[in-house]
Amino acid sequence: MFGTPYIFQSPLWFLALIIPVIVWWLRARRSTPVLIVPFAAAWHRPTLTGATRLPAILATLALALLALALARPQKVEDKREVHTQGYDLVLVIDLSVSMLAEDYEDHGARLNRLQAIQPVIKAFVNDRPNDRIGLVVFSDQAYTLSPLTFDHDWLARQLDRLYIGLAGTETAIGDGLGVALTRLEQKDRADADTNHRQGAFIILLTDGANNRGLLTPSQATAIAKDRRIPIYTIGAGTDGYAPAPIFDATGNKIGYQSRLFPLDEESLRTIARETGGQYYRARDSRTIQSAFADIDRARKIEFESKSYLVTTEYFHYFAAPGAALMLLAAFTSLSARRRQIKN
Repeated sequence: MFGTPYIFQSPLWFLALIIPVIVWWLRARRSTPVLIVPFAAAWHRPTLTGATRLPAILATLALALLALALARPQKVEDKREVHTQGYDLVLVIDLSVSMLAEDYEDHGARLNRLQAIQPVIKAFVNDRPNDRIGLVVFSDQAYTLSPLTFDHDWLARQLDRLYIGLAGTETAIGDGLGVALTRLEQKDRADADTNHRQGAFIILLTDGANNRGLLTPSQATAIAKDRRIPIYTIGAGTDGYAPAPIFDATGNKIGYQSRLFPLDEESLRTIARETGGQYYRARDSRTIQSAFADIDRARKIEFESKSYLVTTEYFHYFAAPGAALMLLAAFTSLSARRRQIKN
């Protein structure tokens, strides 16, 4: 409250406050002829001197309030109106069984690949409030877990629901990209002349090589390239042998075994290069965070803001009582004259 500036738009009206001072000064200096009448005290009748001064006092207060109103007191607030249009982006996440490999660590505790990427993705989403973000998951098949949405709290809850094996066991990278591209098919976001999609990109996170699906990664890449939709690819985990958990019949972890998990880095590089994106190798939690931070910088909207001032007028708080006091001064003055005449 105290930090909000208050100003007077027309402060010269305060000069009107000099008028009653001048009037009182002139009346004080005015010479009046005096007639001395013997025994005049016998004729004197007491008058209400306070009452006769009341109209002048009310008129002075009224003039002060009206001058204050005409000076236009205002509260000025600095506001910023931001005009911007965010990106549309789709996260494409691999949920094949190879994501169970526990080759990440957090403060000495082992994490599987999904556990390692979930908090990083959620932080990335929270840092882009002006973007519409969708979520596609894939293994044997690809599914849309969330369409493009501004409701990032709801999207974060969907990220928490992810589990390995949700969509099967194998790796259909081409199908995952294909579903993401269909989610970005919107004519209102396409250039009228070229029909190319504007302000959109895809982030693909996988730890394996394509071995399932109807659409090959190269076919999906060709579609994305034709629509000018960049694809940023992240290769997660160790390329080669990694510790994989062993579960019993009831789903309890009973140990680990070293398994081979191949990663087709060349294919991921090609997808990124052909579409105008970038490939990142995320061997640990730190490099996953670096990858998402780099993508965030590369595809961040630069805001253009327009400043304007909002003013709140307060003149009516002074004009209304000032006018009322002026009317009251006129009424009391008239009443005082009538009493003098009667007396």
